[in-house]
Amino acid sequence: MSDASEGGGADRGDGPDAESRVESADAVVVGCGPAGGAAGVFLARYGLDTVVFDRGSASLDRCAFLGNYPGFPAGIDVDTFQTLLREHAREAGCEVVDDLVESVERATGADPTDDDSADPTDDDSADPADAPLVVETQEGRRVVAERVVAATRYTGEYCRPVTGDAMFETHEHDGETHEHVDPDYADADGRTPVEGLYVASPAGQRDVQAVVAAGRGAHVARTLLEDHRVERGYPVDLARHYDWLRPDSEFEGEWGDRERWREWFDERVPDDHDADEAHLADLREQYIDDAFATHRSDDDVAAATERGHRRLVEHLDDDVVLERAAEIEAQRADAADDGAPDATD
Repeated sequence: MSDASEGGGADRGDGPDAESRVESADAVVVGCGPAGGAAGVFLARYGLDTVVFDRGSASLDRCAFLGNYPGFPAGIDVDTFQTLLREHAREAGCEVVDDLVESVERATGADPTDDDSADPTDDDSADPADAPLVVETQEGRRVVAERVVAATRYTGEYCRPVTGDAMFETHEHDGETHEHVDPDYADADGRTPVEGLYVASPAGQRDVQAVVAAGRGAHVARTLLEDHRVERGYPVDLARHYDWLRPDSEFEGEWGDRERWREWFDERVPDDHDADEAHLADLREQYIDDAFATHRSDDDVAAATERGHRRLVEHLDDDVVLERAAEIEAQRADAADDGAPDATD
């Protein structure tokens, strides 16, 4: 995340100038539960400068033990799961900040990240609806971002400055009126009527289970990335982003040849696409570069596997790890004894 007051290279700590600092990022995610954590991972792995703010009530705090999240056969305790979410977001490249977001509003007037905003040549007359969003936190941080993902299940009140009352609905319960985020305010892909604002959570019944919420967060992040790529000039059919790594076999034969990829790309450019040829050529080569960057050799996969296992071990109870290590040593000793030649032979 860049710090406009320092001209880049932000000090991410809480110093005496924290309240006056204006920072910028490509995307801000509010919340680091399953939805926000997944969104942050997808955005940062793509390469967007992503800040995740996470403080406040979490619906997972009401869960005694998480037993139905795929990949954990015996379940996982909530504290460890939440720690892993944050660690994964950081590993992917997010800056995860323990701070409460109080408002998301539209930047007005001169660009708040522009040190030379007093320059009379600056054009401050742009449509306010196209201005970036400004995220303000309880501790006085201000982050300017083109896109913001709301991923806090209990509340979206911080969005009210840009959504007004349209994001909220009221209903009667036991004679009292209650207000909640309208689960249909965002469309099925997370887009909202507010340019740059996406909602991964709350989403009604679409995110009430942790695994569903994670999928929702990933899907909304892919929607954001698709919009980002369309703005860069990618044709819609080529703007969808799939975050996966490819083994050697995916680049065998013709698919190891860049020319074959160029042909594949060109086949998906519609006749009415309005990008100029030079820009389209740049996009094509970038697309192919990105595709080849997903290649992982068998050695790469082995190294990543070992690193992944070691990172998981860091979050396991030490006594459990030592107990299992002792069991493994005993099994190895038994196997060695079984394979030893009989002394009477």
